[in-house]
Amino acid sequence: MALLTDTKARHIKPDDKPLPHGGITGLTLHPSSSKGRGKWVLRYVSPVTQKRRNAGLGSYPEISIAEAGRMAQTMREQLAAGNDPLELKRAEITKIIIPTFEEAARQIHTELLPGWRNKKHARQWLSTLEQHVFPSLGTTHLDAIIPANVADVLRPTWMTIPETSGRIKQRIHKVMQWAWAHGHCNANPVDVVDHLLPQQVSVNIRTEHHPSMPWKSLPLYIATNVHSDERYNVTRALLLIVILTASRSGEARAMRWDEIDFRRNIWTVPPERMKAGIRHRVPLPVQALAILESIRGLHDELVFPSPRKQTILSDMVLTSFLRKTKAASDTPGRVAVAHGFRSSFRDWCSEHGYPHDLAERALAHTIKNKSEAAYHRTDLLEQRRPIMQAWADYVFSSAK
Repeated sequence: MALLTDTKARHIKPDDKPLPHGGITGLTLHPSSSKGRGKWVLRYVSPVTQKRRNAGLGSYPEISIAEAGRMAQTMREQLAAGNDPLELKRAEITKIIIPTFEEAARQIHTELLPGWRNKKHARQWLSTLEQHVFPSLGTTHLDAIIPANVADVLRPTWMTIPETSGRIKQRIHKVMQWAWAHGHCNANPVDVVDHLLPQQVSVNIRTEHHPSMPWKSLPLYIATNVHSDERYNVTRALLLIVILTASRSGEARAMRWDEIDFRRNIWTVPPERMKAGIRHRVPLPVQALAILESIRGLHDELVFPSPRKQTILSDMVLTSFLRKTKAASDTPGRVAVAHGFRSSFRDWCSEHGYPHDLAERALAHTIKNKSEAAYHRTDLLEQRRPIMQAWADYVFSSAK
């Protein structure tokens, strides 16, 4: 194929077909809205995704034929090495835009300094990070920090010097809050780091803690003990709905058919059955809809009626089932309880980078800060749909 010449390129018109470069496979000059102007495009198949991609190399005549050829040749060499040029470029931009942990921490310290009256505390805030955090996390970009990284930093002092560990954790949390607020990460990894560390001796175990099943154990448990094609199995269906909707047992046990909108795939829990006394809408994933369809016809009003009394099921139904199936939990010597699956869901959300706000809304948690609560005028139902469907897909990932 003959090489593209300036003469031919200068005569390209808006309605013309793209002109091939001739020297580089996939490189073409696409016409612009003005005669003699165009846009360089390199078309290739990504060795990473195996999908076709179009990479823009700039405009003609600003980018000459020779220069476009050199740029495209470099990208072809990257492709030959198994790399996607656009992804390499994106990674370079990301590294430039997203600061490292140390860069962010020092900026935050500078911003906070004028508001601190205690200069000693101001010095200690930064020196704590310099001593305990910067050596391992200082050069890590904020978007790459995961809960395991934070746990590794805290582990040396977590059991032996809990006060120091608490200060380190608090200051890392402050930096990652700033990172989240500025769009440098999708979640704060410090929020779930306690689940990766042993219980501190000096910290009292909260009485409201419910034994929960580790989220990584959930799919196998569902496939082995819960999932069934049997129709009208109320207990199994109830447990699956509790898990898939991340709802409280009482909310699900009293579910009524008139609360379910099968056309829009929404379950609306009335205020009187919610802990916060506020109506809660739950987007139903396809797996939940199939389960509900499997028990239609048992009762005119109740979705999960007691087989004998045709009333709302007892709260012991799920407890007995979980004990019978020896549902593993994160509390030694205890089986998981139904309420604990909410914690499983919350941990899964954090580990997969889902926004804190959406995860908390999915759990119908109230916002304690009154100023923040005043701005929450929507329940973000549609934004929660992908999360609940992804959660359902994960829960059933072993139930083939």
